[in-house]
Amino acid sequence: MFDKLETVEKRYEELTTKISDPEVISRTNEWREYMKEHAELEPIVQKYREYKRAKKGYEEAKEMMNDPEMKDLAEEEMLANKEAMPKIEEELKILLIPKDPDDDKNVICEIRGGAGGEEAALFAGTLFRMYSMYAEKKHWKLEVVNENETGLGGYKEISFMITGKGAYSRLKFESGVHRVQRVPDTESSGRIHTSTATVAVLPEVADVEIDINPADIKMEVYRASGAGGQHVNKTSSAVRLIHVPTGVVAECQTERSQVQNREYAMRLLRSRLYEIEKQKRDSQIANERKSQVGSGDRSEKIRTYNYPQGRITDHRIGMNVYQFEDFLNGNLDEMIDNLIAADRAEKLKGEEE
Repeated sequence: MFDKLETVEKRYEELTTKISDPEVISRTNEWREYMKEHAELEPIVQKYREYKRAKKGYEEAKEMMNDPEMKDLAEEEMLANKEAMPKIEEELKILLIPKDPDDDKNVICEIRGGAGGEEAALFAGTLFRMYSMYAEKKHWKLEVVNENETGLGGYKEISFMITGKGAYSRLKFESGVHRVQRVPDTESSGRIHTSTATVAVLPEVADVEIDINPADIKMEVYRASGAGGQHVNKTSSAVRLIHVPTGVVAECQTERSQVQNREYAMRLLRSRLYEIEKQKRDSQIANERKSQVGSGDRSEKIRTYNYPQGRITDHRIGMNVYQFEDFLNGNLDEMIDNLIAADRAEKLKGEEE
């Protein structure tokens, strides 16, 4: 580990020189890349230097123990540094875990009603409201890309974009099947129903990250419609893009302009194709070691929302939340923090094996 830290510190010092070089500054794109790498390495280097200071302090205090007049002070100093070193070492191990390159990206989120008919669609609406409120608390921007509403206010499916710092790093663990247990408003006998909704969280990707041949895209236009089939406008402004080689489809009908809808649909298509490639790559890298938290498998049941018992259970980490209404009102940080911690611990275990 310490050889790796020495290499990181050396690279950090090289970058510090480069980002101050007027010649490099004049090459804007190159300078930005160096600045980004420098910022990513800085917390590791600062923590490593803290470790080196503690180690040096321990060794100096140990030498001072031979001086009777300084012995008490030296003993105190030695003990403080000795206690600090293992803690800093653990923090360094965490900092050295390879960062997900998608963590800083914006998010395209898709929610689809699953098993349970209208009740599943209503639950999809509940989840959309929950994520909307969470985005608001984080000061992230949310834009609906495509929606297919039902007559009762639910969604057969809804796609939306969330833009903001750390959006993907916090929301990526939401991918999977969310299950709800409750008595529907339409249920006269008071019987509890179980329904599901599927959440997919995709990182938004730039043109340069995935190569799409324009000849492989088939575009269809149609009239945008709202709940119950009502026309939003009389022109064919809604856009459906089909990637012919894979059959992947992306739609957008929320904007009045066909050009804007095509742009949003293209962003969605890029993210879906990127996700397919990412899952292929991740399954190879994982080498059959399935992550407890972050497999992102859309068929995996990840969480149950039990209304009668006022309990939300995340099955991946066995965590129960009893602040039911708070959670549905977008207070997700405690759960997400625990998911991140569990994922980090698993990755750390993998690094040590």
